[in-house]
Amino acid sequence: MAIPGARPAELSELTRVEDRISFLYLERATVHRESNAITAAGEHGTVHVPAASLGVVMLGPGTTVSHHAMMLIAESGSSIVWVGENGVRYYAHGSGLSRNTRLLQAQAHRVARLRERTAVAREMYAMRFPGEDISGLTMQQLRGREGARVRRIYREHAKRTGVPWSKREYDPDDFAGGDVVNQALSAANSSLYGVVHSVIVALGCSPGLGFVHTGHQRSFVYDIADLYKAELTIPLAFDLAADPPLDVGSDARRRVRDALHGEGFVKRCAQDVQRLLLGPSDPDSPAPTNDDEIDVGEHSDVTLLWDGDGTLQAGVNYSAGFEGDGA
Repeated sequence: MAIPGARPAELSELTRVEDRISFLYLERATVHRESNAITAAGEHGTVHVPAASLGVVMLGPGTTVSHHAMMLIAESGSSIVWVGENGVRYYAHGSGLSRNTRLLQAQAHRVARLRERTAVAREMYAMRFPGEDISGLTMQQLRGREGARVRRIYREHAKRTGVPWSKREYDPDDFAGGDVVNQALSAANSSLYGVVHSVIVALGCSPGLGFVHTGHQRSFVYDIADLYKAELTIPLAFDLAADPPLDVGSDARRRVRDALHGEGFVKRCAQDVQRLLLGPSDPDSPAPTNDDEIDVGEHSDVTLLWDGDGTLQAGVNYSAGFEGDGA
């Protein structure tokens, strides 16, 4: 009997994660499906967005999403994240684009081995200190240098924009309690986390297996997002605080969206994650397509069996040559 409903798209038919729009944030809207578009209906009318072009949909307070919309989002390989007011709380997320586990296995392998984990963490710090020799520094020294670098960056942007700055203050229970620059930092960082989360999930990695951060369900998200804050969200937040808008959260999200799109951020983030977990790739090799890292035949969503030093096809009875009780 044929399976009812429209046939899901093959992975090769979908837009690669690095070529997608970074994020779409919605609140107080009804999300539905019309053909291959996501529709968001609110007090200002209805907006149509091609589902296959989305990296992540962030659903804020007051959103209602239909079953048909969720089907389309899932079939398109887009991530979906449920967040709180101003995006500063994270509740849940949907599945991503990848259907194999090569990157996840590499991530678990490197996290579980001290030397490998240290090497990845050191590489993350090296990406923040371009042109500096940090090979002789311990992890403790690297953390101290990073803390000093961030404090310096805050001071430089405060001086550049004339915005008073004392320290980073963040209370998820009282977003409006912070000053404008801290509100902008919280909202901008939340959007950055959502995009990074979508890239990590789309690539088939675990958001919780971090190298520098640990013990949290989004540790790897924070690891990767920290690579970009100094050049993206920190200057953006100070620029916004220099001329505060009526709605800090909304304006911060719009500015992050524009900055990420203009810089090709999703592609860069995907490449950084793969380089950290797999090592640098050959610059002359062709760019990978969805899930082409391993050869699984005609269809990519295939389960294999581990055979000690290799893999075997699943769904096969391997009892030939073995005697049993017939159970």
